[in-house]
Amino acid sequence: MTSPARRGQTKVPIESPPPPPRVAIEHVTPGVDGGRFPVKRIAGETVEVQADVFADGHDVVVATLLVAKDGEEAWNRVPMRHLGNDRWSGVFKLGSVGCYRYAVAGRVDHFETWRHDTLIKLEAGQDINVELEMGARLLEEVAAFAEGDDAAALRAAAAALRAPSDRQAVARQLQDEAVAAIMGRHGARFETSSPKLRLMVDSSKAAFSAWYELFPRSRAAEPGAHGTFRDVERQLPRIAAMGFDVLYFPPIHPIGRSFRKGKNNQVVAQEEDVGSPWAIGGPEGGHKAIHPQLGTLADFHHLVDAAKEHGIDIALDLAYQCSPDHPYVREHPEWFKRRPDGTVQYAENPPKKYQDIYPFDFETLAWRSLWDELKGIVDYWVAQGVRVFRVDNPHTKALPFWEWLIAEEKREHPDLIFLAEAFTRPRMMARLAKLGFTQSYTYFTWRNSRWELTQYLTELTRTELREYFRPNFWPNTPDILHATLQNGGRPAFMARLVLAATMSANYGIYGPAFELGEATPREPGSEEYLHSEKYEIKRWDLGSPASLEPLITAVNRIRRENPALRQTNDIHFHQVDNENVIAYSKRSGSNVVLIVVNLETRWTHSGWITLDLASLGLDGVEEYDVTDLVSGARFRWRGDRNYVELNPDVLPAHILRIEHPRPEPVTQPIQQPVAPWQEPS
Repeated sequence: MTSPARRGQTKVPIESPPPPPRVAIEHVTPGVDGGRFPVKRIAGETVEVQADVFADGHDVVVATLLVAKDGEEAWNRVPMRHLGNDRWSGVFKLGSVGCYRYAVAGRVDHFETWRHDTLIKLEAGQDINVELEMGARLLEEVAAFAEGDDAAALRAAAAALRAPSDRQAVARQLQDEAVAAIMGRHGARFETSSPKLRLMVDSSKAAFSAWYELFPRSRAAEPGAHGTFRDVERQLPRIAAMGFDVLYFPPIHPIGRSFRKGKNNQVVAQEEDVGSPWAIGGPEGGHKAIHPQLGTLADFHHLVDAAKEHGIDIALDLAYQCSPDHPYVREHPEWFKRRPDGTVQYAENPPKKYQDIYPFDFETLAWRSLWDELKGIVDYWVAQGVRVFRVDNPHTKALPFWEWLIAEEKREHPDLIFLAEAFTRPRMMARLAKLGFTQSYTYFTWRNSRWELTQYLTELTRTELREYFRPNFWPNTPDILHATLQNGGRPAFMARLVLAATMSANYGIYGPAFELGEATPREPGSEEYLHSEKYEIKRWDLGSPASLEPLITAVNRIRRENPALRQTNDIHFHQVDNENVIAYSKRSGSNVVLIVVNLETRWTHSGWITLDLASLGLDGVEEYDVTDLVSGARFRWRGDRNYVELNPDVLPAHILRIEHPRPEPVTQPIQQPVAPWQEPS
């Protein structure tokens, strides 16, 4: 007796699974490490997702973008467009802040394949009776698991295909998009999808902000007095008028007495020395307490509310370390490392010693209670109205801790901003950004030549870094006084301000020192300030006629008024025949801004710029207007080559808005006007 298999028959068990999907999905972008970490975007932005989606043979393939915000069970489905060569694109607009998931789904569309092939045969005059029966059966297969109106419509369409009809009627049936839409909806059950990727959506301030740093204790009106939150509050109108929207304080907590550092980081402090704010903790409390000379918690609340009325967020320093006098040292000795002699291990960066600071031990067996307490510090200040944190030296703490902490905090408070102060190795800086830090300090301070700046901005904006690393450019900090500022005088401060504020959408300054051009190092070759504010109360003459406040105000106004400068990644460099001059542009729609900076600030430099007109949206335009947004002067330029000259004693930079020409021609060459911040005589 011949078995069924020998007769060419196959017995398929009812419970047999379907065959593996035929569709391949590759190279989904954007994505970070295959979805291990989230891509970062801003609420309201449009996101384009691309992927390679294909299958064997010649069947029609359909690709769909799936998007859902965390907490939503159903996927939002976005049809993808075929770009060619198996590449597909789908676009969606982001809603509110929070974490989103997205994936690319693909399937072989048997119905569309049948439609396509049958229409070709119909147009060729071939017999399609068999094809019509095949189509009817496809419709009936889907109708079997469809419901309601969909099932009825599909059965009616199947019956129409079997009914006698002329060829024109058949053509109309094949082109019925309503039936095709029903088949498409129900065909989704046969999809295969890529791994789920994540996307973190932040508030607009994550992408565009101007930070101003000051030490509250140095803001007293009376010489020698200890400043308070009320003193800072009186500074808010001036800081807001300059255009800053984040006001950042070093730690505001009690400062330890044990091993307190004296002026200029002296190992032995005098009785009157105030110590470093980063030596956190004393008898008055720790990370959840306020230095009593700054004011009360009610004073802090008043300051936070007053700042918000001026459009300013107060940013606190999140420094996970303790002075020897911190309550944690006594109450939780298990959170700190012990040396063989029984003493607690203080912080070191050999040969530097920081005896006034005890780091936490992130390898302690009591890590869970430590993590919970450190999260509690953030929770406490969030409850006091703080939404922005500058995190001190995150690269010296455990990476899994940051991934956990930021994810937990963003789940509860998705609008929080964490700035990573990690001047360290590139891969560590990138990893911290991947783990969730909203913004990151950068190497900008140490990138000063045209080649260095061009290469660095290209790395930040043309590689995968653009998907998750948001740079925040600082020309100076209380820890860093670069040689460029030490040696370049007032023009160097002006040039670095313009570079920081226009190259990156997020930037900041260590305020009073920068405004007044503080440039004296502790000793030759050092990046530490002489008489550093980290160790003593300073008195700043902010009303000095030498202040850069007018220029800072102008630059921040220009940033706000020009959308091109409110983003980082669309930056394009233009050729200049003088290595000491850098030229770059940014564009957002019709708003185009060209920045030209003299990098060698001791001498006047000039050169011919060769503009990439296509990047400026000026293809085919012979003449166009150029407006200096600082001085207000207007000029007429022609073609792609134009001349500039920059006198650093006036202003070593142009911020130029490029526009299509107005009717009245302006023919004079560009000449730099005297600016109100010119070096006082």
